[in-house]
Amino acid sequence: MQTASSNYRGRFAPSPTGSLHPGSLLTALASFLQARSRSGQWHLRIDDLDTPRCVPGAADAILRTLERFGLFWDGPVVYQSRMQAAYDEALTQLEREGRIYPCVCSRKSLKGMSAYPGHCRDRPIDCNRPHALRVKTSACPVTFRDRLQGEQSYNLAAHGGDFVVRRRDRIIAYQLAVVIDDARQHITEIVRGCDLLSSTPRQIHLQQLLGLTTPAYCHLPVLENRAGQKLSKQTGAPSVENTAPGPLLCQLLAWLGHPPPEELQPAPPEDILPWAIAHWQPERLPRRTRITVIS
Repeated sequence: MQTASSNYRGRFAPSPTGSLHPGSLLTALASFLQARSRSGQWHLRIDDLDTPRCVPGAADAILRTLERFGLFWDGPVVYQSRMQAAYDEALTQLEREGRIYPCVCSRKSLKGMSAYPGHCRDRPIDCNRPHALRVKTSACPVTFRDRLQGEQSYNLAAHGGDFVVRRRDRIIAYQLAVVIDDARQHITEIVRGCDLLSSTPRQIHLQQLLGLTTPAYCHLPVLENRAGQKLSKQTGAPSVENTAPGPLLCQLLAWLGHPPPEELQPAPPEDILPWAIAHWQPERLPRRTRITVIS
């Protein structure tokens, strides 16, 4: 466990749907270095709300991999599955203020639509049919400046419309859970992949409705294979090998625009990471959305 002296608080929040792959480790490394280079804290949260997709043992495997690569976190690991009371409190606030409503529409009935058309907007909150909960949006643009991707502006009504905050199976949706979690952990900057860039305006919208502080955002390029697919478990991305972490750590740093000197290539993480922290410069991060992995 590390100690920190600044007000900076970052985090890494993997889902335990399998072992870490290089793309997720790249995000972990970047967020870790962003925090440590500022003498800040780096927290770990396991996003295990989507229980049907969680793999037994995956959370522990993720912790072991991070430790093997020298990415040690501050404080206890937070598990979303233990935070239900906080999510329920947020839903109660949104309900009290008339911000959410039950939606009985099926995915099949909405297939092909670019934005939810608002079929259920006037449905009373005490609906007794199986339903999801949606939060109301508007055409007023949500704007923010991303550290890497620059100025962003989204019209939520046109880009997806009213979105789900609690699923029909009563599982809290990612958009609401991450907002509550980041607020409770007092996260000051979120460093994550560009695949989540379009989620940010939805999260800012919820932050505004709930009276929460909006953190800074930095969306990194995601790693993709030769076919142009994001490296993920769904596209067959290999799990990170823990046997020789040094060379992969150096490769990840090179992809992030921070190639270590040649003499560090065979070194262990405990030698590579101090160099990376001392030389970390966010302005050197690649300002694009994807990096193709040739190997």
